[in-house]
Amino acid sequence: MSKQLIVFDLDGTLAESKSSLDNEMARLLDALLGVARVAVISGGDWPQFQKQLLSNLSTDADLTRLTLLPTCGTKFYRYVPADVSWQKVYSEDLTEAEATKTIESLSAAIEASGFKPDRTWGELIENRGTQITYSALGQQAPVDAKKVWDPDFSKRQRFKALLEAMIPELSVHLGGATSVDITKHGIDKAYGIAKLTEIVGVSVEGMLFMGDALFPGGNDAPVRDAGVDSIQVRDPDETKRVIESVIACLR
Repeated sequence: MSKQLIVFDLDGTLAESKSSLDNEMARLLDALLGVARVAVISGGDWPQFQKQLLSNLSTDADLTRLTLLPTCGTKFYRYVPADVSWQKVYSEDLTEAEATKTIESLSAAIEASGFKPDRTWGELIENRGTQITYSALGQQAPVDAKKVWDPDFSKRQRFKALLEAMIPELSVHLGGATSVDITKHGIDKAYGIAKLTEIVGVSVEGMLFMGDALFPGGNDAPVRDAGVDSIQVRDPDETKRVIESVIACLR
C-alpha cells in the first residue's frame, strides 16, 4: 500500500454519534499513528474532537502525525510539540448575515417539512462559527433514538432540498445520524482535503479515506469527489477491521 495519510470521519466511523472512542478503537489509532499520518475531518466542532477523540488516545500516541479538521474541514488544527498544544491554522467563519439567514431558513424548513419529533434532547440548531448544524432530535439525543429516526436518510434528503432552495449561496450536507451541516459555499470536506495536501504535503493519491456518509448528498461525498480513494463503512466496528488491514499492509 502506497498510502501515507489515512483520513477518517468521526461520528459513525471512529465512534458512535457524539460518543467517545472505545478502548479498541483508541488502541488501533495509536498503532496506526505508528505507521502512517492520520487526519480526522468531521462535522463536530473542536470541543467535540477533544471529548470524543483526543481525551481517549493514549499518552504515548504520536500527535505530531495527527491532523484534525473540525466542522467539515472549515477549521484546521495541528499539534505543536514545543508548546504542547494544538494550533488553529485557519477558520473559515460564516459572516453574521450568513449565519442569521441560515438560522432563519432552518426554522422555516423545519416548519415546512413537518419533521417535528415527539421528543427532543437539547438545542436543535447550533452555530459553530464556521458551520451551522441542525440536529433533528437535539444536540444531546441518545444514540439509540438517533439510529431509528432517519436510517435511510430520506427525511433529511427532503429537508436538504427545501433548505438549498432557501440558501442557494451556501453548501448543505447530511452528516451524523440526524444532522444537517451548512457551511460557506465550497467550504466542505473537499476543501479540507485540498488544505491537507497544501499544509501536510501529501497528494490526493497518497490518501485513503473512511466514512459512513459517502452517498450523494452525504457530508463525506466531497472527499470521494475530490479524487481520494474512499471506503464506505457501516459503523465503527467495520472501521476497526479496515484499520487492522491497513496497519498490516503498511507494516
